[in-house]
Amino acid sequence: MTAHKIPLALASAALTAGMSLATLAEPMPSTVATLVELGYPAPQEGELVHIPPTMADLEKADLHPETKEVIRRGYDLFTNTQQLRGENVFNEMNCSSCHLGEGRQPFSAPIWPAAVTLPSYRGKNDHVNNLEERIAGCFAYSMNGVPPEYGSDDMLALSAYHQWLAKGAPMYPDQPIYGRGFPAPERPEKLSYQRGEELYQAQCAICHSEDGSGLYQDGEYVFPAPWGDGSNNWGAGIVRTETAAGFIKNNMPLGQPLSLSDQQAWDIAYYMTRQERPQDPRYTGDVEETLEKFGPTFHKNSSYGQVREHDSHVLGDHANWGEKGDEVTPWNVGQSRFEDLKEK
Repeated sequence: MTAHKIPLALASAALTAGMSLATLAEPMPSTVATLVELGYPAPQEGELVHIPPTMADLEKADLHPETKEVIRRGYDLFTNTQQLRGENVFNEMNCSSCHLGEGRQPFSAPIWPAAVTLPSYRGKNDHVNNLEERIAGCFAYSMNGVPPEYGSDDMLALSAYHQWLAKGAPMYPDQPIYGRGFPAPERPEKLSYQRGEELYQAQCAICHSEDGSGLYQDGEYVFPAPWGDGSNNWGAGIVRTETAAGFIKNNMPLGQPLSLSDQQAWDIAYYMTRQERPQDPRYTGDVEETLEKFGPTFHKNSSYGQVREHDSHVLGDHANWGEKGDEVTPWNVGQSRFEDLKEK
């Protein structure tokens, strides 16, 4: 077995609960050493390296039993968000579909940084967001759904799980965070839809189907749909080509991270993000108007509103809302905050 074919989950086996290293003067944790062996970059001096605790660590933690139960509920919702299908989720996604390794995995947008960097300003909705609001955004866009209410049992449980994973990390860290987000490789000079399609069929279709509809067994999905009605909508972060390229490069094919070249990762991302999906819930009724309104803060990095090369189709020019239909609207989209401060 080559290093690139070692499942990244193996790198989680030796985690030490709540460990954070502010500089490289500290010994490198074994899990980070494993990542480096797989080909991921080593932490740079001054980067914050945090090793999230596991659910096994939770059992040994000195927390009230009811607190542990709520954190377990958050973990259950995070890894099986489909249990909220038809109420809060209207596609084939779980939170863990994008945030791999139970939300703990570096270079797969681990979720613990949200717990220590929020509340903070977010350009996507042009105001300061707290942790619950950030989670709500994932429901509205990535799940093509409707978020649980702020303060509800499910929202509290998901927040508690995020914060459990952040145990031991400093609040509002001054250092860059190692392995945060989906860091993309440098964009090649030219991207190819045709190459991307060929690569997708060769490398991705076995899990995600030739038509991007995902993989089902016994009526339940095993691997999510990268486009189409069962996928995330046009407002989800991963529909941006750079974000998709970062996810693919660092995590795909599953169990073979970093096995694709930078060009291959970008070409597959380009192909996938130029397929149709449910409408952005911020849609004004006109794709050009929506693009003009949200292009500067979000869609400048997506294919939304662009003309697809091979068939002249305008991407996003539709009123298709996927499974949730046109009568279900995420209540959190368009909410403003601190208007009194802006007036000052």
